[in-house]
Amino acid sequence: MQSIVMNIIRNLAFVINLKNKKLILSFGKHIRKLREERDYSMRYLADLADVNYTQISKIETGKINTTISTAYAIAKALDITLEQLFKFEIK
Repeated sequence: MQSIVMNIIRNLAFVINLKNKKLILSFGKHIRKLREERDYSMRYLADLADVNYTQISKIETGKINTTISTAYAIAKALDITLEQLFKFEIK
């Protein structure tokens, strides 16, 4: 039984470590840049994308790894394609 539990813990740790912090932070900075180029506030972008303001804040600061559905809503709100939304350098 202990062996099974240890395997589960190892697998969970692997999944948690799949998050690429640099990627998530770079993506958030890119969204902020696109938003600021349009003179949109975070609240305005959130309203346009129909997502919570705090979610936009957490995405831009790299605190959360957003879903593809939310990314699509943000792209639509910014009037760009998903391809354009994901066109950024990882720094």
